[in-house]
This record gives sequence, C-alpha cells and structure tokens, in this order.
Amino acid sequence: MRDPRVRPNIHAAGAVLWRDSVAGPEIAVIHRPKYGDWSLPKGKLDPGETPVIAAVREVAEETGLPCTLGRYLGHVTYPIPGHRQLKRVDYWAAQAAPGEFTVNAEVDQLRWFTLDQVMDQLSYPMDRQVVRMFARLPAHTSTVLLVRHAKAGKRDQFDGPDASRPLEASGQQQAKALTPNLLAFGASEIHSADPLRCIQTVTPLAEQLNVEINCEPMFSEQGYDSAKGSAQQRFLSLVTDRGVPVVCSQGGVIPDLMHWLAERGALTLPPARNRKGSVWALSFSADRLVAAHHMDRSLSTGIVTA
Repeated sequence: MRDPRVRPNIHAAGAVLWRDSVAGPEIAVIHRPKYGDWSLPKGKLDPGETPVIAAVREVAEETGLPCTLGRYLGHVTYPIPGHRQLKRVDYWAAQAAPGEFTVNAEVDQLRWFTLDQVMDQLSYPMDRQVVRMFARLPAHTSTVLLVRHAKAGKRDQFDGPDASRPLEASGQQQAKALTPNLLAFGASEIHSADPLRCIQTVTPLAEQLNVEINCEPMFSEQGYDSAKGSAQQRFLSLVTDRGVPVVCSQGGVIPDLMHWLAERGALTLPPARNRKGSVWALSFSADRLVAAHHMDRSLSTGIVTA
C-alpha cells in the first residue's frame, strides 16, 4: 500500500480517445518506440497548465487528432522507475474529431481497437484499469458545465444593488482562465443567472465563441428559491446531444441543484467546496446524471461516477 501522505510530484493527463464504428466504440492505442509499449495517449502538464488543457494538448500532439473531453475517468498514480518520484495521471473520455494520425517524435503508430479487443493490446495494467472505467457507461453521454461565478468582492463593501455587483480584478482573471478549460469540453452555448457577476464570469467565453449569453433569472438565488421545481426542470431541458451548455449560477443554488440531480440519478457526490470560479462537469445519459466531477477554482479534479 502506498503511503497516502506521499503526494505525487509529477502531474500528467491523458484520455481514452474513442470514435464511433459499425462495431461500436473504437479506442486509440499508440506505440511509443522509445519505450516499446502500446498505451493510451498522455503526457506531463506544462508549467501553469491544468489537467484538462493538458489532456487535449497531449492527445493532439501524440495522435494528430483534435478531441472533445467528456466523462472524467479518474486517475492513476505510480512511481517513476529509478527516481524518487511519484506520478499522477488524470484521464478523461475524449471523442476524436475528424483528422489523420501523423508520426511524431514520440509516437510512430496509432491503431484503433474495439472494447473486446483493446485490453489485449495495452502494455500496462493501469491503462486497462482506465479503459474499464470508460466501459462502465455508454461512450455517448451529454455534458453540461455548471459554473459558480468568479470572485466579486464582499457584498457589504459594494455601494449599490447586489445584482449589480461586478467581478473584482481577481474574478476577471478567473473568468479568463475558465474559458479554455470550458472549451476543452466543447462548450457551445451559454446560460447565466441575471446578476452581473454571473454574466461577467461567462463573458470571455461568449466572446471566444461569438455567441449570446442567455439570461436565466431562475438560476439566480432569488429566482431558484421562488420557483425551485421550475428551475430544476429548466436545467434538465438544457441537456442535449447537440452541444454543450455552460450554466453560470450562484453559491446558494448549486449545492441544492446538484443534490437534486444526484438523488434523481441515484449518484453519490463527493465533498465539494463549490468555491467561486469552480466547475461541475456533468455527464448525462438521456436526462439522468450518470457521472460528475468537480474542478475547484484551481481546476484540479475530484470524481464520482454511477
């Protein structure tokens, strides 16, 4: 048993990269001539990079294929042979976009295997463990990204209506940092509670996507409290297989909404502080929540799946 007090000092991220085929989902396995192995695409985080962004970048660098992240699959931790170092690798399911593999400095082959073939092709038990997590649920799930607004200062220090309280400077930086992480999941439309600080949190994303922000008063604390059932049903109505909605809400809404979604889907959620600027990445099968992971405002990860 590994000492739980020993923390990994090398952080990496990767993906179970999959595509549709007539035989069902196919998974990409790469060959690395330096190690003579067949593995899932992964790699170390660059300085200042989040696991989410690193996973997408590493897939693109090692396979030549763009991808969209979906369900979080957990992480593996292992020692580096010959070094007093421990490595953690976070993994997501990632659907491949059209493209072609290109030989690169690290990878000379890419092959696609169905789920009943892939286990025999992988060199490492830990990769097989990650694929088993992928296989527990359908490959196709719908994603909704639930964001708590970024930092907006203290209510008693703002001279004006609370709904008009704007983001502070650090909150504006949080909003900018959120944008590439939300895009990694394929964010395509935006819904926000009506307080200014919520709208400002998703404004950088709206500018990047060149889309309108759909104002949703029911996702504000006041609107949610006055019509909780309607707000919950409105949230469910956003679940779709045609895009990835981002919903920005408030601290008085998100825990109750998450509890309702989890109870409805018979899912146990992990502890989450739900701090400002944090994100829940939610995976649905039809309208049932089947997996959820929480990225704190540092965009590190915590996980639970059905």
